[in-house]
Amino acid sequence: MQTLSSTEKTISNPVLAQKTVYSILFSIAFAHLLNDLMQSVIPATYPILKDNFQLNFTQIGLITFVYQLTASLLQPFIGFYTDKKPKPYSLVIGMVFTISGLTLLSFATEFWMILAAVSLVGVGSSIFHPEASRVAFLGSGGKRGLAQSIFQLGGNTGSAIGPLMVAVIVAPYGQFYIIWFILAGFLGMWVLSRIAVWYENHLSLRASKKIVIEEDVVPLSKTKIRISIGILLLLIFSKFFYMTSMSSYFTFYLMHKFGLSIQDSQFHLFVFLASVAAGTLIGGPLGDRFGRKYIIWISILGAAPFTLLLPYADLFWTGVLSVIIGVVIASAFSAILVFAQELMPGKVGMISGLFFGFAFGMGGLGSAFLGYLADQTSIEYVYQISSYLPLIGIFTYFLPNIKKKVVPS
Repeated sequence: MQTLSSTEKTISNPVLAQKTVYSILFSIAFAHLLNDLMQSVIPATYPILKDNFQLNFTQIGLITFVYQLTASLLQPFIGFYTDKKPKPYSLVIGMVFTISGLTLLSFATEFWMILAAVSLVGVGSSIFHPEASRVAFLGSGGKRGLAQSIFQLGGNTGSAIGPLMVAVIVAPYGQFYIIWFILAGFLGMWVLSRIAVWYENHLSLRASKKIVIEEDVVPLSKTKIRISIGILLLLIFSKFFYMTSMSSYFTFYLMHKFGLSIQDSQFHLFVFLASVAAGTLIGGPLGDRFGRKYIIWISILGAAPFTLLLPYADLFWTGVLSVIIGVVIASAFSAILVFAQELMPGKVGMISGLFFGFAFGMGGLGSAFLGYLADQTSIEYVYQISSYLPLIGIFTYFLPNIKKKVVPS
């Protein structure tokens, strides 16, 4: 039997089991940072790949579509399976797929090789997110919004750093230098192997009844729960369809409209993604304190005035508005995910897989559609159309009010 950590040795009753394990939360957040840093290499290298392979926007959209499709389809099934049979070391396996994908991308000489590479990265994402989200849930000590925010902060920080590193490491030297990012993957494998030990021990303690995870039953009919899940997925559609316009095409928009260089446009993308990371950290704790429905209201619908202004702003105000949009719209995801987990207690993996998968899927579909739209019209028109998406936030009105008591750490 493996030796338990000092944190686990102190857990001898259900009350102590509710303690928030910050060391685990920050460790899984750091692993999420490394994972999403590597994944962000894909959109960050689009300008380089576009020049190297003479791609049009439709092909750029297809790359994102393939990546997001493989990242979305498997996640609910993996989450459903691991709800019944948790697999702590699958986190490490997910990182192996991501490393393999980036290695292939650095050597790619044909368009099909790019598609194969990004599909491997997508599979890695499918394996990583459901189980990593469960680790955050188990370490939350009842502060589920805070735990998801810390977890998401890691991912969004990695997504923000990735384009900046691409601008420094890859853009000046060429596609092959993508290979350097696999070092982050090897570090991630080591971190996740340590987390897997804690996770495995945690499962052993739960099996021996030394840890009790409380799952409150929501007093809603099955029909109302299904409708609420559908509304939350609609809000995810709104958020990620808009977000993909920024993550996939913001650099092209800035280069075309304002004549910026690749490096300068990547810096603006970094600033936007950094604001997304900040917004993510804010949303979860506020949802714990004031109610998740209110945060979803403010985050989705509240972004609309700023997205509607963005296509008509000059370079300075484009930068300012992108930061405001990033902070406001990013605060929703943790609240939406935990809201859904509370609607369907006991199905953390399946819900996490469904919502992460749907988010990736909407990002891929949005990228493919918007890329085709850009080819048929213009990149500026893409931002005029997508600016209306946050208005879908009005459907938040139909969500039930769920009051959850937060267990103090």
